[in-house]
Amino acid sequence: MKNIFKISGVVFAILFIWAAYLQYNDPDAFLWYIIYGLAAFGCLLFAYGRLGFKVSLIFCLAYLIATAFLWPEKFEGFTIGEGDIVNIEKGREACGMLIVALVFLVFALRLRYIKGRPENKIV
Repeated sequence: MKNIFKISGVVFAILFIWAAYLQYNDPDAFLWYIIYGLAAFGCLLFAYGRLGFKVSLIFCLAYLIATAFLWPEKFEGFTIGEGDIVNIEKGREACGMLIVALVFLVFALRLRYIKGRPENKIV
């Protein structure tokens, strides 16, 4: 089970790096590079046993706040042509932040319920 979580940390780091790469044509691409880059870095810290419970929880809460901040007034799905492009884009961005928040919530729960491991200390 321990290896599954390590592998999941690396896999999510790769996925978040890919998500950052896909923002290359976005007007605020640099912001998304930072947002997804931090998520990837946190995932790698988790995979190598260097992420603490409290830090993981802070990541989770920060990305949940970003989700609430980015959520559109009217969610219109993800597919272009189904509604207002601005609402669709905001919905996509918010759901991306929600995915990151959920990943760090799982990491935090994993770290919280493993006793006697050095990762449970604040990084």
